[in-house]
Amino acid sequence: MVETAQKKWYVLHTYSGYEDKVKSDLLSRAQSMGMQDYIFRVMVPEEEKVETVRGKKQEVEEKIFPGYVLVEMVMTDESWYVVRNTPNVTGFVGSHGGGSKPSPLYDDEIERILASQGQPAKEPKADYEVGETVTIIDGAFSGMSGKITEINPEKDKLYVSIDMFGRETNAELDYNQVKEFDQ
Repeated sequence: MVETAQKKWYVLHTYSGYEDKVKSDLLSRAQSMGMQDYIFRVMVPEEEKVETVRGKKQEVEEKIFPGYVLVEMVMTDESWYVVRNTPNVTGFVGSHGGGSKPSPLYDDEIERILASQGQPAKEPKADYEVGETVTIIDGAFSGMSGKITEINPEKDKLYVSIDMFGRETNAELDYNQVKEFDQ
């Protein structure tokens, strides 16, 4: 498994109009070529716009960066090759040609873009275990601690048993609402 600290976001230049095709092709290539530990998320940022067509208002999805696709990946020679040779990809933005590795996006840039798309900048840390004690740092139970009774990684949820007024109370919390218990 690859260390996630090496994961960075890069920008791909594509033929205009092929952004969604590049996204699906890249995800399927990562799967078929065994690159899931190097190529993670692929995104085509879009926003809703209201257009008037023949006198009727319609909501349409418009690409924020036409001709560009964002990819979260660990940059190695192999992952660079798989991404660079995906059909309709013309190259990485920030690469100086001749096989040189591109520059990743700055953290504040990608955080702003991901926030505009309603996605977390970093995938939630899920190294909690059932029975572990955690401190709640957000929400109605902030400042309290409790034991994890169940973990639902598909929904990024923890179920925590909290002692309130001598009774056990169960709370459903997001990963980012708790931290490891400090003794």
